[in-house]
This record gives sequence, structure tokens and C-alpha cells, in this order.
Amino acid sequence: IATGGGPGFMEAANRGASRVPGGRSAGMGISLPFETGLNPYVTPELAFEYHYFFTRKFAMAYYMQALVAAPGGFGTMDEFFELITLKQTGKMNQAMPVVLFGKKYWNTVVNWHAIADFGTINRKEVDEILFTDSVDEAFDYI
Repeated sequence: IATGGGPGFMEAANRGASRVPGGRSAGMGISLPFETGLNPYVTPELAFEYHYFFTRKFAMAYYMQALVAAPGGFGTMDEFFELITLKQTGKMNQAMPVVLFGKKYWNTVVNWHAIADFGTINRKEVDEILFTDSVDEAFDYI
């Protein structure tokens, strides 16, 4: 598991990985004035702090097998849309599963069908994203 190393959803993922015998998880933090460092469940030798979002995105994307995102702000949107664009353009595995937790959030904040209706993305690309609130559904999809 690799996360942004922050609290909440990311901390839960790192904590879950730490509970698996031999489990290790990476934390890829970003130096921001309002961030307090990585969560305590990141494996120490896999703790990274990046200055630029670009370098963090590259490091995250390089080995990515699935993309799971939770509601977030500009940083989340920036990273999500960049990674989904890399998938769309074939720069990343086009079969890579994409899961968005917080169905109401993602369907309220982004009008996915309008983007497709305007022809700037293919509706199939939207249909391949799993919007869910269920951990079990996400696990099965991945």
C-alpha cells in the first residue's frame, strides 16, 4: 500500500497494511504549511516527503496497480485528474482499476456525464470508474 501518508483515509490504509504480518506501506507526503508529517503507520524506511506535487505523482504512478481516491481538495483533484489522464492516454495501464470512495461527493462535485456529453471524454471512461461507499465492493472491483 502506498498513500499520501496523511491522516484519515490514508492513515487507515497504512494502518491496515501494518496489521498484516510482514506488511509494509509507503507514505508519500508533500511539504505543505498545514501538514504535520506522515501518519505513524507508514513503514519508516518507506517514508518519503516531496516538495513538488509533480515528483510525488510520478513516484506514486510508477508502480501503481490501482487508484483509490477519497473526497479531497485541490491536491486530490490535481493528482486524480493527472493520473486518470495518464490512464486515458495509454501512459499508464489502461486496465488499471479506479475507485472513488464517497459516491455522493464525487457525483456532486464533478458532473461526469456533462463532461462526456460535451465530447471531451468518452462515456466508457466514466463507466469504468467505480463510485462506491463500500469497502467490499471496492475490494472485489480491484
